Amino acid sequence: MFVRKPETGSDLVGSGAYDPTMRRDTILAWFATVAFVGGGIAYVVATSGTTPPPLQVSAAPVVADIRSGVLAAPVPPPRTIDPYRGYGTWVDVFDFSPPYAGPSPSLRTADLQEMAAAGVTTVYLQAARLDDRSPSGLEDRWLLAEWLLRAHDVGIEVVAWYLPRFGEGTGDVDRVQALIDFEVLGQRFDGIGIDIEWTGDGVDDETRNGRLVALGETVKAANPDVPLGAIVLPPVLIEVVNEDFWPGFPWQEISPSFDVWLPMTYWSFRSDASGYGDGYSYVEESVRRLRNNIGDPDALVHPIGGIGGIDGIDDPDNPAEPLATIAELDNFAFAVADTASIGASVYDWNTLDDAARVRLTELFGS
Repeated sequence: MFVRKPETGSDLVGSGAYDPTMRRDTILAWFATVAFVGGGIAYVVATSGTTPPPLQVSAAPVVADIRSGVLAAPVPPPRTIDPYRGYGTWVDVFDFSPPYAGPSPSLRTADLQEMAAAGVTTVYLQAARLDDRSPSGLEDRWLLAEWLLRAHDVGIEVVAWYLPRFGEGTGDVDRVQALIDFEVLGQRFDGIGIDIEWTGDGVDDETRNGRLVALGETVKAANPDVPLGAIVLPPVLIEVVNEDFWPGFPWQEISPSFDVWLPMTYWSFRSDASGYGDGYSYVEESVRRLRNNIGDPDALVHPIGGIGGIDGIDDPDNPAEPLATIAELDNFAFAVADTASIGASVYDWNTLDDAARVRLTELFGS
């Protein structure tokens, strides 16, 4: 996404530093503590003074052979487009992953309960990065497992997203495939989003376009049944505001690879004088242009608004990062309705204050 968080986070939730051993032991407890319930299996987190609160993962059919002692996890259900529908919220590595957020991340899995209470149905979680702080590709697998299992336990689906950098080699494809393949206790990410905005590293426009097209085609060919979300630059940005940002963006060429479109329509970056800073115009025109660009008036779109919302006050950690006002959230909702979009979200959960969260619940959470 356009916004980058500070390298360390304050300990807004819970207490104490991140402990990967605790996360590992917690997930292992899901495997170790097994109880038969009505022909199914219930996995329960073992509790102690150092583990998170008890977590019930709902019972599900399993393949079990009592005579041989073989126990298999439930078969994951087929992925569908449904996670992109309704009200979502966003979490990036600078919010939850210790290599980026520091030892006391500002968001933890306990926050999923508050998201669920606010009517959030999907959390968009940055689960992989391509840099030295993510040497294995994915973020800490124990931590990802905890986010996935706890989200599902409170009724929230998880779309994992990744920012490709369009370099040589298979790094981008490998990370997207790892997100698709990630599974724990028969549960997996409900959707996969590719964040298409990187223009650095000296890659020229034509090469970058070719690698983007190839990435989409490769992933789709290997996973035809996995609905892919294209998290894209808003057309107004690259066609009106700054035509040099990504000239010749290959809308038509990538359209067969993606099933839903998530334009990053962060209107708070646009001035009122431009006509795009009201929460409506930037979103409505971008969705309209996007559908025209891919030649599909009925394309499934989930606009991402933003940034955040604390009554128009600039983010104290980054004064160049203006935040949306409460009034603009209403206009955003009108744009979502007028474009017949299938869902909506605001980037991101951390930058939303209490008033903004309440208003978004009223607009989208019911």
